[in-house]
Amino acid sequence: MSACPHPFDEAIALRPEPPNLWHGRTSEAYWNMVSPYGGVTAAVMMRAMLDHPERRGSPLSYTLNFLAPIDAGDFVVETELVRANRNSQHWAIRLAQQGKVLAQAIVAVAKRFPDKSVRTATAVFSRAVMVGAPVELGIDVFHEGRSTATALVTATQNGKRCITVTVLADVPSEDVIRHELPKPAVAGPDEANVSEMPMTGRQLRLVDVVDVNSPDEVGPPELYAWLHYDPVPARDDLAKALVAYFTGHLGISTSMRPHEGIGTALSHITVSTAPMTVTVSFHEPVRWSGWLLYTHESTQVGAGMSYIRGAVHTEEGELLASFTQDAMIRPMRTTDTSIAVEASFSARTM
Repeated sequence: MSACPHPFDEAIALRPEPPNLWHGRTSEAYWNMVSPYGGVTAAVMMRAMLDHPERRGSPLSYTLNFLAPIDAGDFVVETELVRANRNSQHWAIRLAQQGKVLAQAIVAVAKRFPDKSVRTATAVFSRAVMVGAPVELGIDVFHEGRSTATALVTATQNGKRCITVTVLADVPSEDVIRHELPKPAVAGPDEANVSEMPMTGRQLRLVDVVDVNSPDEVGPPELYAWLHYDPVPARDDLAKALVAYFTGHLGISTSMRPHEGIGTALSHITVSTAPMTVTVSFHEPVRWSGWLLYTHESTQVGAGMSYIRGAVHTEEGELLASFTQDAMIRPMRTTDTSIAVEASFSARTM
């Protein structure tokens, strides 16, 4: 009978992607207000180097520079053997997250088409964007007309294309017909559970869930999250970028929730997870004050991928955006008898 892993072992667990990438996930057990403790971050990056097959000998010195806060969720560590001789090696190690590029692409296209409004953005995450090396955003305009425009934003780093974002912009017109999905009848932010997944100026509260990452949080394939931003941007493009930024955070947790023995706390320990695509459609006008409700529903998971759809409502019930996500959920090993393949809860019918 194997002993349960220590929380520190889970916090520094990494999934290798040869030759030089390692996938991990932040741990609530080592969270310090707005980002992970510096010590556990240092340990994660050291772990990547120690596990590299080309590593020789033991570390003698280690310098860590913090360039920006690490958000809760998945991250990628890149290891680079900079110099090696008979007696020593010099390694460069970088940790990165890629959710911010979608928001940056929305702002970039809004600046390119100042007379239009961003309506839809679809991001495909091909490889991780690393901290430290510069990222170049290139805009390729497919079409620019009087009422609509389409552009492809490409995030390139070290000569490699990492993320592509296709963006549709237009000039909003008068309604011909109009309807929208009602806000779900769920507990409000005052009754929801506070979740420690913060960034500066953001509060997060979860409905009917205490620990969104825990394998013990079994329920229907749905998650409802209340978010509060302070301040709320006055500019249309910045407001949309802020709405889009959180759309990929809870999709994988939503897909795992109906299955016993699995949760995002096990990501890169027993299962390999990663967001692969995110699509966000904005419904004019995108303005709000107070709390936002993010609704997530996993309609299908299997064959190593999951599909999630969702919506963003104001506290008053106005629909601001709809989104979808494709995510990878694959085993770290060929069998894992602790994970229930069949769902414990049936998905609701629409």
